[in-house]
Amino acid sequence: MPGLPAFCPRPRDLRRGAALTLVFLVCVGTAAATGCWAPHEADEPHTSFLAGAGEPDPPPATDPGTADREAVARAAAEAVAEGKSGKKAAQEVVSRSGDRWGTVYDRGEYAAFAEELDGRWTGVGLWAGRRGDGRIEIDRVQPDSPADRAGLRAGDRLLSVDARSVTGLAVADVVALLRGEAGTPVALGLSRDGADLAVTVRRAQLRTEPVTVRRLAGGITVIKVASFTRGSGERVRAAVREAPPGGGVMLDLRGNPGGLVTEAVAAASAFLDGGLVATYDVRGSERALYADPGGDTARPLVALVDGGTMSAAELVTGALQDRGRAVTVGSRTFGKGSVQMPTELPGGAVAELTVGTYRTPAGRSLDGGGITPDLAAGDGAEERARTVLGGLGVGS
Repeated sequence: MPGLPAFCPRPRDLRRGAALTLVFLVCVGTAAATGCWAPHEADEPHTSFLAGAGEPDPPPATDPGTADREAVARAAAEAVAEGKSGKKAAQEVVSRSGDRWGTVYDRGEYAAFAEELDGRWTGVGLWAGRRGDGRIEIDRVQPDSPADRAGLRAGDRLLSVDARSVTGLAVADVVALLRGEAGTPVALGLSRDGADLAVTVRRAQLRTEPVTVRRLAGGITVIKVASFTRGSGERVRAAVREAPPGGGVMLDLRGNPGGLVTEAVAAASAFLDGGLVATYDVRGSERALYADPGGDTARPLVALVDGGTMSAAELVTGALQDRGRAVTVGSRTFGKGSVQMPTELPGGAVAELTVGTYRTPAGRSLDGGGITPDLAAGDGAEERARTVLGGLGVGS
């Protein structure tokens, strides 16, 4: 997007890899999503996540470990030379390294991620999280999806996919089992209230709307950003331009797992007149992300956040909070602020390895601790936000 520095990820051939990283929750059966939600040059960093919902495991309070990319590549090369899986060998090295966000994906998995750049995917429409004991449990079902039509519910435990047990599997492996071509069947074993269920659903092309807008009384515009997929930044900017004159805005980032950094910066630009959005380091070299000039700096703004506000969504939150542009309301954000870079491996796999961390304009690290909102609120966050906007003169 215009105004971003040259080192920010740019779209490129998907065959060279889009990158993503595990955060222990997953949009099960809908494929995963890259932290930048875009293919990018192999030497450029990004923030990444695995799309999902529910209550994720908190990130560690200390800096994540890092994996040595030469060691990862060497393990893959040796495995491939012996006729073994380069991906599996590389993943074993990454797992031993302590790099919590590091993972390895094969060429076929990357092709599936391309759809998600536009908020589309092939799957069954389940969001689920991995619990501490290894259980995979459904957190949410997408309305009118194959899973919804089959009667699946939040709280159901996913036991198996096509007769293979998923308990104890990495969530990325569960995603791989649930992927496939639209129209193909997938047999799910579930448990509900102590009773086992067997359901067969057919995969379908699904999509979500990343930005939705609604109006409240008193001239308040609520802009809900579900994720920063392609085009979402401009949709936020358009919503701000179309908001009633003199009205306030609630920017709802609750449950937003992140997305394209370029789109997050574009969204922040809707409320800023240029200036710093975030800094990040790559092996000790600091770089920066800047907003475009010309945003609306006068309209009263409240940002709603919670424990599901992650990654690129935290970049936006931190920028608006540090620069005094928004009052933040809700609960502490997730705390995913590490930088990953992809490394192509022998055999076609791609390793995602942590190389640094993002920081807010005031220099706060996003990784581990998250962002504490200005005003704490739970279920009543939106009502609290309306009160704040009232105090800023909206609707009075």
